Amino acid sequence: MANHNFHAGETDLPIAGLLKDLKRRGLLDETLVVWGGEFGRQPTAEFAKGTGRDHNSYGFTMWLAGGGIKGGVSVGKTDELGSAAVEDRFHVKRLHATILQQLGLDPNALSYFHGGLKQKLVGVEGAEPISQIIA
Repeated sequence: MANHNFHAGETDLPIAGLLKDLKRRGLLDETLVVWGGEFGRQPTAEFAKGTGRDHNSYGFTMWLAGGGIKGGVSVGKTDELGSAAVEDRFHVKRLHATILQQLGLDPNALSYFHGGLKQKLVGVEGAEPISQIIA
């Protein structure tokens, strides 16, 4: 808990300052801020005390602000331990689709050529943006 409180304390004021400054300058509506990591953390660890918690790809938090995103909206829940998403589960492709759409790009039409194949950031099946968070 001390490690979490330390790192949260190191980032809370700077990110709040960034958001307030963008809003004061009238830039928050056209600036999309995305905050998160590539995975969550399990509520438990398999290793000795003090070595940290295990990676969790089944339940983690991301937040977005500005850029046409609804403020104060929370979507999805994990189980009581925080080990797996159980309500309003979204694949990361849906997050990518949301970001691309809010940047003015069609996530299902945007493609690039790599390794001899036409690729999409949202995968070959495509993905829809997360409508619950879009203003």
